[in-house]
Parts: sequence; structure tokens; C-alpha cells
Amino acid sequence: MRVLVLGAGLLGVTSAYYLQQLGHEVRVVDRQSHPAAETSFANGGQISVCHAEPWARPDAPLKILRWLGREDAPLLFRLRADRHQWLWGLRFLRECTPGRARRNLEQLLRLGSYSRTQLQALRAATDIEYEQRTQGILHFYTNPAVFDSALGPTALMQELGCARRLLTPREAVTIEPALRSIEPRLVGATYTPEDESGDAQRFVRQLAQHCEAAGVQFLPNHAVTALRAAQGRIDHVEATDAEGRYQRLQADAYVLALGSFSPALAAPLGLRLAIYPAKGYSVTLPLRDAARAFEVSMIDDEYKLVFSRLGDRLRIAGTAEFNGYSRALNPRRCQAIVQRFEQLFPGAGETAQAQFWSGLRPATPSNVPLIGRTHLPNLYLNTGHGTLGFTHACGSGLSIARIVSGLAPEVDFAFTGF
Repeated sequence: MRVLVLGAGLLGVTSAYYLQQLGHEVRVVDRQSHPAAETSFANGGQISVCHAEPWARPDAPLKILRWLGREDAPLLFRLRADRHQWLWGLRFLRECTPGRARRNLEQLLRLGSYSRTQLQALRAATDIEYEQRTQGILHFYTNPAVFDSALGPTALMQELGCARRLLTPREAVTIEPALRSIEPRLVGATYTPEDESGDAQRFVRQLAQHCEAAGVQFLPNHAVTALRAAQGRIDHVEATDAEGRYQRLQADAYVLALGSFSPALAAPLGLRLAIYPAKGYSVTLPLRDAARAFEVSMIDDEYKLVFSRLGDRLRIAGTAEFNGYSRALNPRRCQAIVQRFEQLFPGAGETAQAQFWSGLRPATPSNVPLIGRTHLPNLYLNTGHGTLGFTHACGSGLSIARIVSGLAPEVDFAFTGF
């Protein structure tokens, strides 16, 4: 079958890889000149299965109210005259009940565990290298109240099968000696030894090269402008190339993996996707002093930041700003990340050479992605992964490839259309 994948980020390229593996003729179309040029470009780089707590949980509404108006807030709703933002926010509030939060967590854990296993199998099959580290993820706390609020979710994750254990400050420093300068301020930590990290952009680009060598065709510099339906199914995709020329792309099946830009293309087809862009920031620093720098990937829950070591670079990423589709960098939010890094790891990185980046993460109100069939029999979804694109990419890609192929998914997950 001929399959057209819309989007060349983490979800699009993993979908293409598994579709080709299952025997399909695959093309991937993207408006950028290279894969992983947008949301997957400089993200936090974590495979954080056992730290994948949904944003929508019972304590979230009060926290968001406290953060309103703070330019450096970890989670910032910049209220706009935007109907989609308000509708998304109301749905988010609905997901904050204990029952819904638990159900969503279960979904994220099942897909994450399956995806991590598939990532490891893909790595063994392809020998791709993306500065990956398999030393786990350390989640540290410097605020007693924030640590206390993590005890319940940790117990729930343990109940659901996650290898996530509580640590004392001393045990945390033993696992990651770079924390020794703030050991007196640590109140506790959790550690998930099975989680991983790596450079998502490098992963996607190496996998894309592998796909091309296997026969997948990539169409860069092609901006998708519309999905056209006829007789109850997608007939073709309209796009413009780098010279602005009209292109009509046809296939037997279509996979929509365009992240935050998926809803605009789906809406004219009567498909309302509850996805809103959550702008995330990252800072990448050259290594300055290896003795002061972290080796283990970490999470700072109080500031909603992740830290990953990518060879001789240090990546700090996180925060979320709900402010439409603008990717403009807010200097205060950028500097807040650098300041927190310097507080924790003084002298570890060359902050004067910091590279700042922002990306639009496609967030659903529940944080559970949209994967599966639509009401149009040849249109499929693989989008809405929020901050967990790398964590869920391989499991999502293989699952949608199986669904397109008429095969049952291998993981117990709430796939659309089932």
C-alpha cells in the first residue's frame, strides 16, 4: 500500500520506519529542509516513562492560578481572545479529577513502557547512535512541599509496575555527584534506572537516513496546505514546494503527524482535535568543567526543567507557555532557565555561549496522545504527544503502522477509532 506520512519529526519518521518494515511504499512530506527541524529539534531528550505524570491532576488548577502573570512561571497560561485556548483550558480542568488523572497516567505508562522496549529493539536493529545514555533519570527536589506532593504519584507508579524508588539526598548525590554542591538543599529524590536520554534530533535524522536507504522517499520543503476528501475518504493532499508551486500528493493511506499544526488541517474534514501548542524552551551549553557537570539525566520538578548530557553539550529544557503559535523567545524565561542551572551546577557549562530555542509541543488536555483511525477510513492520527514525543515515539510509530496494515496494536491503549 502507498502511505503518505505528513510530518518529519519524531512521530512522522518513526511511523515511516515501521510502515516500511511492514512492507508499505512510504513517502514523508514536511515543510522544512531537514527532518526534526521543529518540535523535535532541541527538546529535553528524555525517555521518561516512569516520570510521565499528566499535567492535569488535582493540584494543577491551584498551581496555575498562583503562576498567572509570572513571566518566569513553569506553566504559564497567557490568556488570549482565543476560543481554542479557552475550550482546551476547560477540557484540561475536566481532566484534573483524581479518577481521570489516574486513568491518564495508566495510559501514558502503558504506551511509554512499550515504546521504550521498541526503541531498544530499533537501536539494536539499526545501530543508530544519538548520544544515548541508559543511566536512568533522577528526579530531585529542593522544596519540601513539592517533594511531599510527589510521594503519592510515586507510590501509584510503583503500584502500576514502574521501577521508581525514593532516595535520600545522600543517595541522590551518590548516583549523580554533580548534585553535591546543593546536597544541603536537597530534601529527597526519586530514581528510575530503566529510563534513558539522548539527542532527539540526531535520533530522527539518523533514522531518516536509514529509512531512505530502505526506500522511503522524503519530500522536504513541501508545506501541506489542505487535506481533500471525496466520497468519504481522503482523495489527495495539497502542498506547495520551495518555489511556491502547487503539488497534488496522492496515496492509499495518510498518517497525520504534524504536531501542533494537525488541528488546522483536520478541522475542515469535521475532525476536531483537542490539541493546543505548549511552547517549551531549551538552552544548550558547551561543556565547561566535566567534574561539575551531570552525567545522569535529571528532572527538577519545582521549576519543571529537565537536564540531559549530550556528549560535550548540556541541554536544559522545559517550562510550558500557552500563548498561541508564537515561537518568540521570552528573554525572562530564557534567563530563568540559565539562572536555575547556575544555582544547581555552577561552572559546569559555558553560559556565555548559551543557545536558546523554543518549540511548540502539541498538548492534549489529558496529555494522552491521539493515535489511530479517524472517521475517514484512510486517514490516521499520530499526534498530540506534548512533552512525551521522544518517550512515546517508537511505540506510537509501530502501533500506527500496525493499524494502517490492518493488524491489532500490541499494547493496551486507548487508540482512536477502536
